Amino acid sequence: MPTTTTAPADPTVGGHHPHGWRIVTALAITSTVGYGTLYYTYPVLLRPMAATLGASTTAVTAALTVSVLAGALMAIPVGRWLDHHGGRALMTTGSIAATALLVAWSQVQTIGQLYAVMIGIGITGAMVLYEPAFAVIIAWFTPDRRATALLAVTIVAGFASTIFMPLTGLLAAHLGWRGALLVLAVIHGLVTVPLHALTIRRPRSPAASGPADPTPPAHAQRRTLVKAAMRDARFWVLAATFIAQGAATSTMTVHLVGYLTSRGHPATFAATATGLLGVLSVTGRLVLTAARRHLRVTTIVAAVFATQAAAVLTMPLLADTRTGAVITIVGFGLGFGITSLATPALLADRYGTTAYATIAGRLAAPVTIAKATAPLAAAALLHTAGYTPLLAAVATCCALAAIGMTTRAKTPAPQPFTAQA
Repeated sequence: MPTTTTAPADPTVGGHHPHGWRIVTALAITSTVGYGTLYYTYPVLLRPMAATLGASTTAVTAALTVSVLAGALMAIPVGRWLDHHGGRALMTTGSIAATALLVAWSQVQTIGQLYAVMIGIGITGAMVLYEPAFAVIIAWFTPDRRATALLAVTIVAGFASTIFMPLTGLLAAHLGWRGALLVLAVIHGLVTVPLHALTIRRPRSPAASGPADPTPPAHAQRRTLVKAAMRDARFWVLAATFIAQGAATSTMTVHLVGYLTSRGHPATFAATATGLLGVLSVTGRLVLTAARRHLRVTTIVAAVFATQAAAVLTMPLLADTRTGAVITIVGFGLGFGITSLATPALLADRYGTTAYATIAGRLAAPVTIAKATAPLAAAALLHTAGYTPLLAAVATCCALAAIGMTTRAKTPAPQPFTAQA
């Protein structure tokens, strides 16, 4: 008979122990600062960096893509480390290294040095941002409180761009891009290093057991769970689903401003409207958290992905007016950040927490690669065929993601897993 993941009755875990919520507060702050300094500064500083280094904006932009790919490759070993050792040493070391890399970034003199620094930032980002933060939280909280804890982190960190992009612009205007990075390095180091070092620790007992026999050693349990997950059709359906949706969202993030300006809108309106995606990512997460009390996670997420497909398909009809453009952006933006909450919910509910980080890392790697490379493929399609085929491709990806999420819910669950989401 298949077994169901259950949570222990230990009252010190699952949100009853106040330290769990201190960890949530710390990770909300460090995720905000981490995303703000390591990634959202980049588009603000792109042009002045290109001018100083004597490189094209394309070459400088590609450095960020390489950074994201480096982080994707690190997702698997980072996940394995988290399952074996917890997050404290990893995230503290990553924070120290990221601070040093921000200083090194401020001193680059060649495009090659920029690429080297950005590869390092991609690696350290995999050690300190959402994926390790989620693994730490999942180890502390039982399922009834886990969604609230994850939501708290993603809501706060969802405003990283709102805080740090204007701050970076202000610093760059007064200190230049090199000076701005030095100030951001100080902020990053003073905030993230002590919070990770002093706050994060492993719970006295796991928040939820994995669906494996508890008698073997922990490392044997993890190997068994990971091997079983890799043989589980639902894992691969989920991977294909999130690859398609991730490719669509990253493509729209990069090319939406250009599309709106091509429809006759001023650049300022196009940029402002595209900026709604960040706010709407928080909205989508709130919708998921509220609706999952009454509906399955897969049902909610499939409906959101279908809404995204419909919104993109109607853009050619509605985007000529500002009202129509905003309506379609709102429809698409609801799914912009929903996977960051859906992923831990679906993985932890199905596979438990014993090997969560390892399994999540194996899922994150191909999804992140798709997010990094899709805009480049979209640019090639745009160059040869224009925006209409590009929007059709994005809508198709969203529709396939909706179908994939529905298919996942209907796929039989083999032992030792019982479908719960």
